[in-house]
Amino acid sequence: MAVLNVTDQTFTEETNNGIVLADFFATWCAPCKMIAPVLEELDQDMGNQVKIIKIDVDQNQETANKFGIMSIPTLLVLKDGKVVETLVGFKSKEALAESLNKHI
Repeated sequence: MAVLNVTDQTFTEETNNGIVLADFFATWCAPCKMIAPVLEELDQDMGNQVKIIKIDVDQNQETANKFGIMSIPTLLVLKDGKVVETLVGFKSKEALAESLNKHI
């Protein structure tokens, strides 16, 4: 799979089944830019078990508000549409994999 960009309109559909890592980001955010290649690598390693999505908080404020996103990057681990873990700030690939493996 590839890291998928989603919107307010597609977020629920893309997160309602299985394990999803949702990256709430903004184009101007330096830590968000730093985590992007980490997410690509993680997708290569775990893409058959986990869907990784990105949602731009500036373009999709409804979803960001729904989940109370105050800092970016914020990464939500969702299982069948329910948030099971919240990670704020830059995280290494290993830390993200560890968090995801707890829910697989």
